[in-house]
Amino acid sequence: MIPRSHPRYHSLIKREKIIEGFKNGIVAHAGLIAHGRGEAFDYLIGERSEDFAILAEKAAVAKMYLAKNPVISVNGNVTALAADKVVSLAKLLNAKIEVNLFYRTEERIRRIVDEFRKYGVQILGEKPDSLIPGLEHSRALCSSEGIYSADVVLVPLEDGDRAQALKNMGKFVITIDLNPLSRTAQTADITIVDELTRALENMIEFARKIDHLSATKILSKYRNGEILSQSLLHINRRLKEMAATLQTPQA
Repeated sequence: MIPRSHPRYHSLIKREKIIEGFKNGIVAHAGLIAHGRGEAFDYLIGERSEDFAILAEKAAVAKMYLAKNPVISVNGNVTALAADKVVSLAKLLNAKIEVNLFYRTEERIRRIVDEFRKYGVQILGEKPDSLIPGLEHSRALCSSEGIYSADVVLVPLEDGDRAQALKNMGKFVITIDLNPLSRTAQTADITIVDELTRALENMIEFARKIDHLSATKILSKYRNGEILSQSLLHINRRLKEMAATLQTPQA
């Protein structure tokens, strides 16, 4: 039992969810490594949603709201950490949910689909009938009703080659990635540099208030390059401030 008084309570709870997801056959071995890498970047950011993340989250909601066929792509880590939040966001934005895995097995697919069905939603990708051009691994497999025909795809916790392949298909790609230097972060049209559950919670709140006029206005001002730049400058400032504090003589 992790006491709520622990200074890193929320982070440790997320870690336990990933471990439990691994034990239940939802999270792959590599997913454990990916989560740890994300935690490291969250330390650098400060474990909170900064202004650059909020702006990207608002833009992401606006783009999905205006989309004709928005799809949220989910993997094992997303399922273990935030299946309930994905479902809430999908309902608010009339988006489809599709499972897509790099380390794909039929057993993992079934377990992820079963997890989402607990929330009373249909999930695509269990029986893919299309391929994303240019990919030579399992992430090429997709649904013609979902990712293949989508105009906007949210790909949280993504690997960069599929993000690029989706863009090559003419799709608008949104990602949630704590690492602003990753291939996905650099490739996406909207990059949310924030922790997954925080980002989704923020997006759900924005989705409850969005309308056509505000969505159009938000997107007209959004520049992803500026967001990535702000995130890197923020990390740089924090590192300098922390280094300076360590150099200050102790009384």
